[in-house]
Amino acid sequence: MADAGSPALLVVRNDPGSGPGRFAGWCAEAGVRLDLVDGADVPTDPDGHAGVVLLGGGFMPDADERAPWLPRERALCAAAVRDGVPLLGICLGAQLLAQVTGGRVLADSGRPERGSVTVRRLPPSDADPVLGGLPRTFPAIENHRDEVATLPPGAVHLAASDTCQHQAFRVGERAWGVQFHPEVGAERLDRWDPARLADEGVDLAALRAGAQAAEPASASAARLLLEGFLAVVRHPGRPTLRPPIDQ
Repeated sequence: MADAGSPALLVVRNDPGSGPGRFAGWCAEAGVRLDLVDGADVPTDPDGHAGVVLLGGGFMPDADERAPWLPRERALCAAAVRDGVPLLGICLGAQLLAQVTGGRVLADSGRPERGSVTVRRLPPSDADPVLGGLPRTFPAIENHRDEVATLPPGAVHLAASDTCQHQAFRVGERAWGVQFHPEVGAERLDRWDPARLADEGVDLAALRAGAQAAEPASASAARLLLEGFLAVVRHPGRPTLRPPIDQ
């Protein structure tokens, strides 16, 4: 269990309805502490933390008028990449990582993904310490309209889906972006607004049923991803890759 002397992850929450989700319990079991910060409390550097996690939010990574802490979060991201502090960006966090390191993010791409989506690992992920231990294909919760249109120069493309090309990527050796949400499970869909999704022609009841059916595989893949990231956090100079799981 995590205590005051445990390695600590700095977790940035961009939306008050968001949070580390199931990562919190898994990190506690692994003896890793989470330091959760919001908005104006976001520091501009990792401040001694062993790793950084940037969570999602319903806006672009440069929507500074809507989210005035974003310049600080971009500075934090740049500092982590520069200093080699392990970083995991999720949804908005992945888009922010891409933008900070020279990629391009497209607003309202016209290809939204909602609910459980099948993600497939690409061959370059076989050697990756975070994605390499996951099944070749796995389900994950998605909820986005914006996407990474162009990866940063030199980034390694790790995963895709039928709708969104850039589901996962790595920048350098210790910074990862994932468009999907490994930190949440099917229960997150219970909080979604059926009327709002109906306006998009989406049947929320069907999404919930699909997510529930996929939950065991989704949770298993998410835990493997987190374990891979925590292995890098604990040993950033010598990451350990588990053998891929074929399915």
